[in-house]
Amino acid sequence: MGKSSNQKLKLLYLLKMLNEKTDEDNTMTINDMIAELDRYGITAERKSIYDDLEALRHYGLDIASRKSKTTDYFVASRLFELPELKLLVDAVQCSKFVTHKKSNELIKKIESLASHQQAQSLHRQVYVSNRVKTINESIYYNVDSIHEAIAENKKVSFKYFDFDIKKEKVFRKKGDKYIVSPYALSWDDENYYLVTFSTKYNDFTHYRVDRMSEIELIEEQRDPLPDKEHFDIAEYTKKVFNMFGGEEVMVQLQFDNSLVNAVIDRFGKEIMIGKSDDDNFTIWIKVAVSSTFFAWLSQFGNKVKVRSPQTVVNQYKNCLMEIFSVYED
Repeated sequence: MGKSSNQKLKLLYLLKMLNEKTDEDNTMTINDMIAELDRYGITAERKSIYDDLEALRHYGLDIASRKSKTTDYFVASRLFELPELKLLVDAVQCSKFVTHKKSNELIKKIESLASHQQAQSLHRQVYVSNRVKTINESIYYNVDSIHEAIAENKKVSFKYFDFDIKKEKVFRKKGDKYIVSPYALSWDDENYYLVTFSTKYNDFTHYRVDRMSEIELIEEQRDPLPDKEHFDIAEYTKKVFNMFGGEEVMVQLQFDNSLVNAVIDRFGKEIMIGKSDDDNFTIWIKVAVSSTFFAWLSQFGNKVKVRSPQTVVNQYKNCLMEIFSVYED
């Protein structure tokens, strides 16, 4: 490309260099800009640079200047501030459902939103030793397809698989496709779940998105919800994903005072807490009683006790006895 053609790109190259090379700690002088433009085969005079900087300010770029022995220029603020970019990098690196490959691709794109020097500081973000990442590379696009289906009120089809002891995929239904009505995506316990509704069974079902493959939108409208006005996806996911299925029962639980943080983390700050005695507190909560609920309780050992109803007390005792029986000679 000749110099005459390059001259037409002068403003764009100036925008590029300011975004990439400057921030509050890294600045450029007018002479620096002229020298950098020369690398692109563009000649520039000081006055034209001043005019270009003013044009970029009118465009919306926050260009600040600082005087010392020279006048230094830099981009003072961006769409994303550095602490926000660090949070995004942390979220990507810590997300189990994003593969290593896709994590690296996303982080490089996030780094492009900062100056080169700031991007270096993003490398120091959270690194979790031996982090388990999903191995389903298509999950990134599955999520996008599901959002599209929900927005267009369409059903989706997909194959669903588990892993066998050889760590190989085994498709359910002998590889036949599921056809479902998608209503929501829930991110729980580091996994994405698709929440669907079936008119045939008049109930909701959920699927792990990272275990779905060959997902497609189909030209068929979703099964309508029986009572849209009263369907609360947040309440549904809180109930089902926190304790995974089972009959809903109001239970009374007694915890050691040291477990108040764990209870609030699980059930939220709105949970009603009552004093049982100096060492324990009690809560009443409606939960879907299941083996997963009991597994959550058992991690606290003798610091938790099911107080009522007696049916749930008996179920929990039986669950513990079944575990104990595995270790009997």
